[in-house]
Parts: sequence; structure tokens; C-alpha cells
Amino acid sequence: MGRYGNLDYPRLAKTGFGLGLGLFLFGAIGAKVALALSGNGHIPGWERTLFFDAEWLGIALALFSPIIFGIVLPLTE
Repeated sequence: MGRYGNLDYPRLAKTGFGLGLGLFLFGAIGAKVALALSGNGHIPGWERTLFFDAEWLGIALALFSPIIFGIVLPLTE
């Protein structure tokens, strides 16, 4: 048994990357769809913040999941 238990690092890296990509796409496509569906071309501030934060969190998750679960944690076992 490893230091961190029985973690499946390849599955965690792939899942984290996929989740980050999905979150990024939700933010990017959601903002475009919300702007297209609003009649006047404006969306409320909370929606704009939600989509913007989803994009950046998705980028961070997609970037750091493979680094952490694919490189760093396996090397520390």
C-alpha cells in the first residue's frame, strides 16, 4: 500500500482533466448562449461572474490535475 493509500493516479489525472475541460466549455459556451438568448445583449452580473469563474477554474483544473496526479504524487510514493 502506498503512502496515500490505493489511489489510481492515471484515472484521477484523466478525470481531473476531463472535469476541467468540461468546466471550461460550460463557461465559454454558456456565456455565448446566454448573450444570444438575452434580447438586449446583456446578462446579469452574477451570470457573467459565474461563466468567467467557470472558465478560469476549468483551465486551472485541466492544467494542474495531470501535473499533480500524473507526475508529482506518483514520484512521492
